[in-house]
Amino acid sequence: MMGLADAGAHVGQILDASQPRSSSPTGWRERGLVPVAEGIRRLTSEPAAFMGIADRGVVAPGMKADLTCSTSMRSGCGSRPSPGTSRPKAGRFVQRADGYAWTLVNGEVLMEAGEHTGTLPGRPLVAT
Repeated sequence: MMGLADAGAHVGQILDASQPRSSSPTGWRERGLVPVAEGIRRLTSEPAAFMGIADRGVVAPGMKADLTCSTSMRSGCGSRPSPGTSRPKAGRFVQRADGYAWTLVNGEVLMEAGEHTGTLPGRPLVAT
């Protein structure tokens, strides 16, 4: 299922956080795999429904406003994974993505022009 990854559980061994960007709906269109609307559904409402998260994955009244605005129709990431410093004793890979103007979580701007705004409007998902 597209959009589901290990959420950083193996950041010292692999980095699959770039998967949604590197296999973006626009990239699928470029390769003739699926229409953009179908690709977006596979990255948004399909994983939300699979995980039982009823208020995510669709832009509609009453839903949480988790949105990303892409400034590029090009698929891919801005860099290769490289060692990061946020977990110096455990090791960690990081990878930046190009082409995003902003990302909203719960209607608040979390990332703008590739930089964190300092707001923390979301919360971790906990398996029950």
